[in-house]
Amino acid sequence: MEITRGSRFLRFCIPIIDVLNELGGSGKAAEITDAVIERLNISEKEQAELLKNGNSRVRNQIAWARFYLAKADLIDSSRYGVWALTDKGRFKKYTTSDIYKLFRDVQTKFSKKTEEAEPVEDESEGGSPTDQISDNISSPTLLEVLRSLSSDGFERISQRLLREHGFERVVVTGQSRDGGIDGHGILQINPFVSFTVLFQCKKYSGAVSASQVRDFRGAMQGRADKGIIMTTGTFTTEAKREARRDGAPPIELVDGDQLVQMFERLELGVRPKTIYEVDEAFFEEYR
Repeated sequence: MEITRGSRFLRFCIPIIDVLNELGGSGKAAEITDAVIERLNISEKEQAELLKNGNSRVRNQIAWARFYLAKADLIDSSRYGVWALTDKGRFKKYTTSDIYKLFRDVQTKFSKKTEEAEPVEDESEGGSPTDQISDNISSPTLLEVLRSLSSDGFERISQRLLREHGFERVVVTGQSRDGGIDGHGILQINPFVSFTVLFQCKKYSGAVSASQVRDFRGAMQGRADKGIIMTTGTFTTEAKREARRDGAPPIELVDGDQLVQMFERLELGVRPKTIYEVDEAFFEEYR
C-alpha cells in the first residue's frame, strides 16, 4: 500500500493533535472535527462534497486521520465519542515527517495481518473507520434507513422524536410549503414558561449551509421563540456559527449523527445489541 494513498487524510493529523492540545488534551469528536475544519479554512463547497455512500468526504477523512493516530497510540479510543491524547501525543511536537513515519509503521503492522483485518482506507470508495467493526455488513445503518424515508415520512418521524423529547402540540405543516417551515410545537419548560418552536426537516446527505440557516431564520421571524433544523446530513462550520450569531434568534442544529444518538437513547426503532471486539493490546504481554 503506497504512502500517497493516505495523504488525503494525513493532512488532518497534526491539526487534530494541535486542537486537542489547545482543549487540554481531550474533546468531543464533533467539536474536534469542527475545530480542524475551521483551522484549515475548509470552504463550505468542500464541506459539502460527498462520498459514494452519502457521507461527508472531509469528515470521513478526519475520522480516518483519528483512526491512524489511535493506531499509532497518539490518541486514546473512546466508546463515548471523546478523543483524548495519550502521553505520547501530548508531550511531543510532531512534524509532517513524523506523521508519515507513524503512518508507515501502522501500515506495516496491518500488512502482517490478514487482508480481512486491514481497514479499507480508500475513502473515495466510501469506506470509513467505523465500517470495519460492524459484525453484519448487510444490515443497514439507522442513518441509511432515515435517508431512505420519504420526505413526508421523515417529517413525521421527526414529529415523533420531538414528542418523545417532551414537545407538545407538535404539528407537521411541511406539505403546505409554509416558507420553509415544516412544523411547529410547544416546549413546556415549567408550569410558567413555554416556548413556541418551529422546525425544519432536511432529508439528504449533504451539508446544510449558512445561507439555508439564514433563510430558515427569516421564515420564522416574529412567529416563534426558537427554531430547530434537523437533517440526516451535516452542517458546515459556517452554518453552526450562523445558528448562534449574536443578536439573532438562536437555532438548534441536529445533524445525522445526533439523530442516531437520540433514536438510540430512546431505543426508538432500534434494538440494543452487545458487540465484543478483541483488544489486541491486552494480549501483547502474553505473546
